[in-house]
Amino acid sequence: MRWGAFFGTTLIITILIFMQWPKIKKYSKKEKLVFFILLFIGWGLSLFDLPHIAGPTTWMKVIFKPFAPLIES
Repeated sequence: MRWGAFFGTTLIITILIFMQWPKIKKYSKKEKLVFFILLFIGWGLSLFDLPHIAGPTTWMKVIFKPFAPLIES
């Protein structure tokens, strides 16, 4: 976990909310909800060191490796 990236993202999100809030006030509840959901997804992803996490193909290999003998025969 990279704490610098996490706190940096948190600071940027906070600044973004305060700068955009006057413009966002006039939008509907759905648009505000989407705005905050996208911000929190980015904030949540900043918790992980994404370049060093295994990709989906690696996960598929791990999951289906026990079934390889059944498929090959």
